Amino acid sequence: MSTGNADGMGNVRKEELYLASVMLKVPQKQVKILDHPDLQDGFGKSWNSKLLSKIIKEEIANCDIDLVVTFDNYGVSGHCNHCDVHQGVRKLLQYTSHGEVEAWELISTNILRKYSGPVDIWLSILSAKFHLRGVVHCLLNEHPRRSLAAMAQHKSQWVWFRKLFVCFSSYTYVNCLKKIN
Repeated sequence: MSTGNADGMGNVRKEELYLASVMLKVPQKQVKILDHPDLQDGFGKSWNSKLLSKIIKEEIANCDIDLVVTFDNYGVSGHCNHCDVHQGVRKLLQYTSHGEVEAWELISTNILRKYSGPVDIWLSILSAKFHLRGVVHCLLNEHPRRSLAAMAQHKSQWVWFRKLFVCFSSYTYVNCLKKIN
């Protein structure tokens, strides 16, 4: 949704994202980075959910998208922009015909699970199996080293604590998605 220009490094971060997409074997034509003046990256900058909803709706129509994956209301790390994207998708769903687009949210975990690395695979599977509110799917990462290599392409952000995060984060190994109703 943005170039990640919070520190004035938007152009660098755009290039890093393209390099990461190559590592993940995502065709560059499928990577689109927005630079809307009202959607600038930063912890103190909230994004308008109506504007996000409008932009997401346009992308869905232009690219013939029928499934959207977004953050949940906590946004994995509590980053306000991640939470705002979630709200934008929710707003879109309010005004979209049922069945027109399917939406799933990445379930944020507590801090112990977040940093339990591959151990969380088992906890995630059990949690999904016994989840009482809605449908949950666990996606296992068969190539965690590829994820590490992709994250390493973000050289402007590849500092020691992010390296530790990628190695020990359960999100490197398993992600659970819950269907948004």
